[in-house]
Amino acid sequence: MWYDESVFYQIYTLGFCGAPHENDGIVTNRLRKVSDWIPYFQEMNIGAILFNPVFESERHGYDTKDYRRIDARLGTNDDFRECSGKLHEAGIRVVLDGVFNHAGRGFWAFQDVLANRQNSLYKDWFFIRDGNNRFNDHLWYEGWEGHDSLVKLNLNHPDCRRYILDSVAFWINEFGIDGLRLDVAYMIDRGFLKDLHDFCLSLKSDFFLLGEMIHGDYKQITNPLMMHSATNYECYKGLYSSFNSKNMFEIGHSLKRQFGSENWTLYRGMNLLSFADNHDVTRIASELKDKRDLLPLYTILFGMPGIPCLYYGSEWGAEGEKKDGDHALRQSYDAPVKNDLGSHIATLAAARKASKALAYGNFTVLLLTNEQIIFERSFENDRVLVAINASEKPYTAHFNANAGRARDLVSGEIHDFGGGSLLEPFSGSMWAPF
Repeated sequence: MWYDESVFYQIYTLGFCGAPHENDGIVTNRLRKVSDWIPYFQEMNIGAILFNPVFESERHGYDTKDYRRIDARLGTNDDFRECSGKLHEAGIRVVLDGVFNHAGRGFWAFQDVLANRQNSLYKDWFFIRDGNNRFNDHLWYEGWEGHDSLVKLNLNHPDCRRYILDSVAFWINEFGIDGLRLDVAYMIDRGFLKDLHDFCLSLKSDFFLLGEMIHGDYKQITNPLMMHSATNYECYKGLYSSFNSKNMFEIGHSLKRQFGSENWTLYRGMNLLSFADNHDVTRIASELKDKRDLLPLYTILFGMPGIPCLYYGSEWGAEGEKKDGDHALRQSYDAPVKNDLGSHIATLAAARKASKALAYGNFTVLLLTNEQIIFERSFENDRVLVAINASEKPYTAHFNANAGRARDLVSGEIHDFGGGSLLEPFSGSMWAPF
């Protein structure tokens, strides 16, 4: 499918577009900025834009007020239609953030409950009982992880479920969206996920469903009946930790456990979403102890099994720490920054798009030390060897490449395996044997 062969680019839309933190209700077409960046997305070989929340909300986007209207701070539905159309014209897919586990207190159905109490037609769309909350509404309701500002939806109620599914149909039919990221999918009713899967694919056969999964077995939600993919937080942690501790065995173990040939492999043949950072965690340039590790880290990201996803700005080394609050991770940048790291990532993305082995291939570790890892991806007659040196010193690797020479998909040079393979300090290579 298209998503298995794509490089995703994630934007926290409100931050990317420079919207105010609170919804002031002033309609402003800030989505035009996304369209302005299309030439850059093409230079970076991006295949899909993952928009974090764009629906009308009160503050941060995850407190939805209206599931069928673009947030006023971003523009109108027509503005989004224009933006989506331009992305599609450029060959770039559109994936939206679906926040269906909970809504904001400003959600019209919950406002009706506050106004009409037990007489509200929507009271059973939520989990409400006698009591009170910090807003002194004189009723208690379940919120997301105890947050009173995020009201949990009862997706088992037929009318509530139908409203959400009809809203999804609205964005597919009217705007041609290509997929959804399900926020906190790990805690959403599995029956709803099955219904959503069948409903979306009935409208668009190649529709993509990505579930946010932080801990646990990804197969709980990623399977033929529910999600096509999930966020691979295990390898996200393994990536930066392996470089910071100079212990490639950590990421090597995770990749072998998830995708290798051992009998305890969990996700072989499954394309989880691979990422170095996102809108919820410290940016990778701030997470790494040595920024020279950025280049080899991204080489692993694009070489390992999964769907690689870049978080806007991190591809040129933007920084931001979680301890400074969400806004430090969700900034606006006037224009893309062009540098060596970005050029390297663009080359990796081009290699990823052109290789069936990198999109679908098996995973086998050929060499593993504290500071080096070499692994193979193979699919039918296509093979790619990914070689990483996380040391400040050159390293000569001796391993069975099962080939005499290869073309380096990053540098374009011919690599000879005879006499050992020289890995330069802080380097990442992709060799296609011939």
